[in-house]
Amino acid sequence: MTGFLFELTFLLAAPVWLLMIFAPAWRVTERIAASPLTVLPLLALWSVLAAPVLPELWTAVSSPDLDTFRELATLPNGAAAVWAQIIAWDLLLGQWIYRESRRLTLSPFLMAPLLLLTILLSPLALPLFLALRATRTRSTAPRPA
Repeated sequence: MTGFLFELTFLLAAPVWLLMIFAPAWRVTERIAASPLTVLPLLALWSVLAAPVLPELWTAVSSPDLDTFRELATLPNGAAAVWAQIIAWDLLLGQWIYRESRRLTLSPFLMAPLLLLTILLSPLALPLFLALRATRTRSTAPRPA
């Protein structure tokens, strides 16, 4: 059951990612990406996965220590709950990046690979996007007379 829920986690997020990457200009995509409610199914799944390991999870987050997290990760529900949390927050981050890129009128051809990188390695994608955003903001800022 845990394996199925682990797989379901990404499947619940995938439609939003697909819309942002392959249909960025579609009004439906813009409405969906503007909603933080997209993560609620993922957080519900997180709750189901986390409930059986709540004491271990609480210990891991309330007194962070590498060995405690290692022990949590050895539990199937522990690893799957952490995965669900990562997928949920990556999706929120991806939605923010998507919305900012639309506001700045960045090319979808530029943003598609960056959104894909966000899915895979968001800690690399975010600084890249922030640099791109800063560059774009500077280049479009009004010049003093």
